[in-house]
Amino acid sequence: MSESLPIIAAVAVLVACTALIAMAIVVWRTRQGAPPPAAATTDPAMTDSMTDLARAQADAAARLEAMIGLLVKAQTHLGHTVNERLDSVSHRLGDSLEKTKLSTAENLQKLNERLAVIDSAQKNITALATQVTSLQSVLSNKQERGAFGQGRMELIVRDGLPKGLYEFQYTLSNKLRPDCAIFLPDKRPLVIDSKFPLEAVTAYRDAKTDEAKRQAAARLRTDVIKHVADIAEKYLIPGETQDMALMFVPSESVYAELHDGFDDVVQKAFRAKVVIVSPSLLMLAIHVVQQVQKDARMREAAGRIQTEVGLLTEDVRRLSDRVAKLGQHFGQANEDVRQILISTQKIEQRGARIHDVEFSDEDAGAAAIIPAPMMPKLAAGE
Repeated sequence: MSESLPIIAAVAVLVACTALIAMAIVVWRTRQGAPPPAAATTDPAMTDSMTDLARAQADAAARLEAMIGLLVKAQTHLGHTVNERLDSVSHRLGDSLEKTKLSTAENLQKLNERLAVIDSAQKNITALATQVTSLQSVLSNKQERGAFGQGRMELIVRDGLPKGLYEFQYTLSNKLRPDCAIFLPDKRPLVIDSKFPLEAVTAYRDAKTDEAKRQAAARLRTDVIKHVADIAEKYLIPGETQDMALMFVPSESVYAELHDGFDDVVQKAFRAKVVIVSPSLLMLAIHVVQQVQKDARMREAAGRIQTEVGLLTEDVRRLSDRVAKLGQHFGQANEDVRQILISTQKIEQRGARIHDVEFSDEDAGAAAIIPAPMMPKLAAGE
């Protein structure tokens, strides 16, 4: 469109010039057709001058006519050129608009796909936020928080040990029931109890001032030490349970907070024979119990294995004796076969001599002296 503006301006200028020239011609023709003044017709010199002027005007008119014809041709050519240029510009503009339309449609399609992905992600975020809100509501309730910790502990124990080696809510002789009891080879259960001091840890983390942090730390120490004392008093029964119990904290971050910032509490729990464990440490403890159970089964089977090994040794000795006897039989059989082959070879030789009628004098004399019925049998090898 910007390329056609100079062409349109030039056409407008040419049209204006053509209009001015046409007006000049009209004015001139009007004057040419007016009658000359009366006084001028009587003067010869004036008549000659008017004749020359008329001739000059006629020449000028002819030139103007020629110029008008050239201008008309130029205008026509210019119109064709302008139309061609406008058609070209319109075509290019149409192509550009079509390409722009396709590109816009493609970009809108991609934008719709991106918006669909964003919408799906938004739905996932909304669902996750709902789950987080639900988890917060669960953890905010003390009873539900305890059930959550016990559920994690039970899942770890079920995944690591076969049935029969553990029992949940096992009843001790004092009528108390810990969350879990794992039976070791000496039949004394290892007690595991789940505790989740989340409120005290959250208050300690959210404390802004030193005084608030000190109070939250004191509260956390008091709560954890109370949990440890309860486990040691209720579930450590001499001669019935193991000498040590496990306090399960179902959060790695809470356990790390206790282990890093409250080492005195951890040491006090250890002296009370209560070990604080996180989910990963409980998995490790379950693995150790598996190995202990395996070693115990090996020790229980050691006597039977020794008896079986003795019986196996006796069977091997008996097999060796029988193989030796079979070797002797094979040796005797080999010797018998060798003697039979020798006798067969001699029989073949005698048959060959009989066939060829080749008797020696000694053979004939022996045949005459020893009657045939009284001839002894050949022994093996003769």
